[in-house]
Amino acid sequence: MPNLIEVNYGQTGQSTNTDALGMREMQARVYAQRTAQYLLVKAPPASGKSRALMFLALDKMHQQGVAKTIVAVPERSIAASFAPTRLSAYGFPYDWELNPRFDLCSSGGEASKRQLFKDFLASDEKVLLCTHAALRGAFAEIESSALNNVLLAIDEFHHVSADSENQLGEVLRDVLAHTEAHIVAMTGSYFRGDSVPVLAPEDEALFRHVTYNYYEQLNGYQHLKSLGIGYHFYQGKYISAIFEVLDTDKKTILHIPSPNAGESTKDKHGEVGAILDSIGPVIYTDPETRIMTVERKTDGKLLKVADLVWDAGDSQAVTIHALRNLKKPEDLDLIIALGMAKEGFDWPFCEHALTVGYRGSLTEVIQIIGRCTRDSPNKTHAQFTNLIAQPDAEDDEVTFAVNNMLKAITCSLLMEQVLAPNFKFKTRVSDEEVNAPGELKIRGLKEPSSKRVQDIIESDLNDLKATILQDKSMQKAMPGGVDPEVINQILIPKIIQTKYPDLDAREAEELRQHVVVDSVMAGAVMEDSGDRRIIKMGSKFINIDELSIDLIDSINPFQKAYEILSKQVTAPVLKAIMGCIETNRLQITEQEALLLWPKIKAYVKEHGYEPPLTAYDPQVKRMAQAIQFIKQQRRQQGL
Repeated sequence: MPNLIEVNYGQTGQSTNTDALGMREMQARVYAQRTAQYLLVKAPPASGKSRALMFLALDKMHQQGVAKTIVAVPERSIAASFAPTRLSAYGFPYDWELNPRFDLCSSGGEASKRQLFKDFLASDEKVLLCTHAALRGAFAEIESSALNNVLLAIDEFHHVSADSENQLGEVLRDVLAHTEAHIVAMTGSYFRGDSVPVLAPEDEALFRHVTYNYYEQLNGYQHLKSLGIGYHFYQGKYISAIFEVLDTDKKTILHIPSPNAGESTKDKHGEVGAILDSIGPVIYTDPETRIMTVERKTDGKLLKVADLVWDAGDSQAVTIHALRNLKKPEDLDLIIALGMAKEGFDWPFCEHALTVGYRGSLTEVIQIIGRCTRDSPNKTHAQFTNLIAQPDAEDDEVTFAVNNMLKAITCSLLMEQVLAPNFKFKTRVSDEEVNAPGELKIRGLKEPSSKRVQDIIESDLNDLKATILQDKSMQKAMPGGVDPEVINQILIPKIIQTKYPDLDAREAEELRQHVVVDSVMAGAVMEDSGDRRIIKMGSKFINIDELSIDLIDSINPFQKAYEILSKQVTAPVLKAIMGCIETNRLQITEQEALLLWPKIKAYVKEHGYEPPLTAYDPQVKRMAQAIQFIKQQRRQQGL
């Protein structure tokens, strides 16, 4: 199956070039906000967040009076990113130093780590590195005030949750409420993939946001010039289909499904064995690294394979340590992993991230794609492939399978918007106004009236779109049976109210307009026609100078998602999807019926009869359902 997304980049070198202080573009952007007490940094994998934190922390400790820095990472394999670094060799006035005693990501028991955490706070040492789990454990044994003059940096911040059961979230809320600590939160995506926000709105409002997007990162590389994102469907067991998409000539990270997932055989080690057997025999296992040498059946080529699924004894830790020290592309060909090697794992030579099973979280998708998007001389193209089970129309679990597929596809579509340059939208006041480069002026567009809305538009719009795309009501409406104005003026506002309850009605409408405009324009096609620029939105060709918010509200912003399904999924599967959507269609509400009433009257005037329930056009059929709803309401009211 061809890629759903194929993006080409400019290879400008801008994102990897450094300034006089040794900072990349993203790091300099973060450093410019170094005086903020609370900072939220959202930047993709490989953009240099760990070093950005070093620059920031060193300035706070040397110039702003902060006494210490505590860095918390989700797992030990990421710790190498915060190892001692001679920043002064590149122009920065200070070096990042870490006493090995206070690197709590090394081996050792939890009790001893908690004691070392307390010893660090009582010492003159400047930097401590620990896991999220160690931070939670130590925090339970100290007074909050012990962090008063400390910078707390939380890497992969999406592990935090506003849920009261989230222990890391509890630590953060306590620090915010009861200390004068500085906080730096870093993540590749702020979208968790569940219904729980990362931060409560009142806490999030305290943070200054710095955003560096995927497009800026990849467009500024020197070597990598294209990225493909594709889905491949299989029937039966995935082991039998894996070699349709696994090319052992490409440096690959293969993530097998969780044992809890429907795609899993429930025998993770058996799956790894079957994959290895399909490649060829294991002829040698290095006793120091546990990296295997496999002889490929087809031509006898020797491949280096690392198994991160095997977790007996210290074998996994030994292999991870070896993977940190890879120097050349030929040192490794394939990594087979389960939950490891997703976040913060650095293998620059990786060309292909192959993932089995649906991933519902945009954060997880971004993290996995990030494993292959490092800039490296050995590659010009990076590829992400998701191998997912094809729903069978006769299967009792077809609804579950179709829902998973729709989530996978919509995640992919959102990534397309993450990977493309963004327009800035402004209100058009007069016909004489000219669009500046990268800017679109739209009649009737409400510009943000508050800093809160401005911050969401600048930093969180993709995360909001992720929430919208994965909302159950939106997935039911996506195929086009629901009027676009219902989607834009009823469904999307409800999602915004849930996600941002702190916004008033005016702010929510400003945000709604921007997310709809951004989503519609992301699927639009720009064309030149003489001295006019024409834009194709849906099936409409429109002069770009005549864009209005009313016109944009008349277009389904996510219709492209269903069009991609229609073109790229086989007829039997598409039939199963249609059947699933039909049985799970959105119920008509009074609000939708009222919005559709003028269109129903216009239909009757034009055709001389009411919209029929048997109509082929899904929007006409929806109007007929609205009439039935209105009649039912009148009967119940005795009218």
